[in-house]
Amino acid sequence: MDSSVRMAVTLEEAPWLGWMWVKALMRFAFMVVNNLVAIPSYICYVIILQPLRVLDSKRFWHIEGIMYKWLLGMVASWGWYAGYTVMEWGEDIKAIAKDEAVMLVNHQATGDVCTLMMCLQDKGLVVAQMMWLMDHIFKYTNFGIVSLIHGDFFIRQGKSHRDQQLLLLKKHLEHNYRNRNRKWIVLFPEGGFLRKRRETSQAFAKKNNLPFLTHVTLPRFGATQIILNALVARQENGSPAGGDAKQLESKSKGLQWIIDTTIAYPKAEPIDIQTWILGYRKPTVTHVHYRIFPIKDVPLETDDLANWLYQRFIEKEDLLSHFYETGAFPPLKGHKEAVSKEMTLSNMWIFLIQSFAFLSGYMWYNIIQYFYHCLF
Repeated sequence: MDSSVRMAVTLEEAPWLGWMWVKALMRFAFMVVNNLVAIPSYICYVIILQPLRVLDSKRFWHIEGIMYKWLLGMVASWGWYAGYTVMEWGEDIKAIAKDEAVMLVNHQATGDVCTLMMCLQDKGLVVAQMMWLMDHIFKYTNFGIVSLIHGDFFIRQGKSHRDQQLLLLKKHLEHNYRNRNRKWIVLFPEGGFLRKRRETSQAFAKKNNLPFLTHVTLPRFGATQIILNALVARQENGSPAGGDAKQLESKSKGLQWIIDTTIAYPKAEPIDIQTWILGYRKPTVTHVHYRIFPIKDVPLETDDLANWLYQRFIEKEDLLSHFYETGAFPPLKGHKEAVSKEMTLSNMWIFLIQSFAFLSGYMWYNIIQYFYHCLF
């Protein structure tokens, strides 16, 4: 009886499984073609605009940032059309889109990056003026060359590389952050995926009498400290000059906000980049929670900063525990109800940027072919 039931279920699922594989292959083929036209076109535009970089660097990096945002929008669209959407909770980060900020994000899988690419698309020029700190392995992906040109930083993990990487990060910020008019930095302080770091983090917590965390790991604070020391403007008395949570119109120079960002997946099952590309998982809503802290409330001394970061991730643990139990994040402090907002992408905007990518690819192909025939 059991075997016949299983056979019936298998036969019923066969058409769906067949269609899933066909759809996955079609999506993969489109992704390959999309990369083959969009990324070389981006590189060609950057090369042809080099004279502008010399004459008007600010305008050059603005144009480059717009193209960078479009490329990330294409990646976001792959998930969007697979039914992978984002529900946003907490404070409204659009209000500080024009200020300098650091996003501290928990890290569960490669899909975290894709999720952020999607949910930040409607936040003005944030994506165009953003700098990512990501694992060095991403340098060798199809998007690595784009991130190198844009000025993202690839960090190598491990104790043996830590001091050198922090020194390189400091130099990178000095040479690329202000010169390229960057505003936001995305940082994953845990230093790796949850499944890879959880056991080590729990052992460290036990040894140092820190809370036992299961949904996040204890953060590393070296990169955060480097960023704060490099980018926080100081007043004459040496204290940070930052924004006030009640006065978002503050125009203080330097880094003004820390955005504590918590990503949660239904049933704690994260999406990876393969799923995002192939779309073989059923439509899923990823939930992203924001809390904004003015930089003046963030300590810069090593021990105090470490404790401050630990406290943020302990709070993330509570947020995620509540989400996994109830399916929703708790309301913000001082509010009776939690408010959520579904993030949407414009189908017309996606059509336009994809059309521009394919037309650009066709144009550059013909230009290169013309010069090739002229020369050879």
